[in-house]
Amino acid sequence: MVETGEKSAKAGAFGWGIIGSGESARRFASDLSLLPDAALVANHSRMLSSAEKFRETFGSAHAYADLDSFIADPAIDAVYIATPSSLHLAQALKALRSGKPVLIDRPLAPSHTEADVIQREATRGNILAMEAASARFLPAVIAAKKKVDAGEIGAVRRITAELSVLHAFDAESRFFNRSLGGGAGLTFGTDCVSLAMHLLGQPQKVSGLWHAAPNGVDMRCEIALHYDEAEARLSSGLDEDGANHFVIEGAKGAIRIDAPFTGARSLTTFHGFALTPPFGPLPATRGVLGNLLARLPIPGRAVEDHPFSGTGLQFQTMAVMAAIRAGKTGAELMPLADSINALRAVNIVLSQPATQRIIKL
Repeated sequence: MVETGEKSAKAGAFGWGIIGSGESARRFASDLSLLPDAALVANHSRMLSSAEKFRETFGSAHAYADLDSFIADPAIDAVYIATPSSLHLAQALKALRSGKPVLIDRPLAPSHTEADVIQREATRGNILAMEAASARFLPAVIAAKKKVDAGEIGAVRRITAELSVLHAFDAESRFFNRSLGGGAGLTFGTDCVSLAMHLLGQPQKVSGLWHAAPNGVDMRCEIALHYDEAEARLSSGLDEDGANHFVIEGAKGAIRIDAPFTGARSLTTFHGFALTPPFGPLPATRGVLGNLLARLPIPGRAVEDHPFSGTGLQFQTMAVMAAIRAGKTGAELMPLADSINALRAVNIVLSQPATQRIIKL
């Protein structure tokens, strides 16, 4: 437990306020403690008891149950919104209209139309608003993009990514409750789409299919982004634990951002013999045999480690603080337009009727 007020007492520290007290809020607060120039100065929860418990655990200076009082706290330099996506629009608008920059847990909103409203308000007020798509800021992901941009694997031909985590069906949980922004596409799919678009840009066409949970929310969502000379096949699900890596295949080689790619601490490059099965970037087997094959020294395969403390949220947080201190309205790596475009792609697929039986693209 952090002593209450310890970080907020540091002179010159950037003051963060957190809305929410669930897992996302806890991860953000924990990683915030890794930054010597940042302080958790306030937190909000609908129940004051929850807000007070969060304050005691993470050393926030003030706990609030009233959102207006929280937003008005002069010590807050920026707000992290860590609530279900169905609440993001209203909370972001309240903060932005009060002059507070916002970092919003992904997905930015349940739909690209709501995300558009957030963008318009941020633009009108000339204030930073950004989705917390933290994967783009991870050292391993930045290294992978540099390799792609430098032509180390040649022109990108295909991206294959999966982000699936098994969750037992519970219609009331945030993962399956439509009113809370549940479903595989919004929970995990936007991560895959956002990173693919970060590497390939906007696609010429979006296609896909999805399978419904018993209450009609998407249990699994498969999305394909089509380009003139490349394709991204992206899978997200609540029905199983997936491989959860992100593979970029080029004309001369491949790069795998190792699992889980949203918190990657390593990447693997493949050239020549290492591209052939069963050693290639898309493992043919899992379990003991798969782990053995992954550890064997294979010519043309190289693992590059990028370790860090915490869960990796600190890198995006540093970028946001640097942008605000520089008077900018966004961080270069994660413009709001990218978040809107990723949401649009997911919404396109989910607007179609569900399939009875899904086959991964």
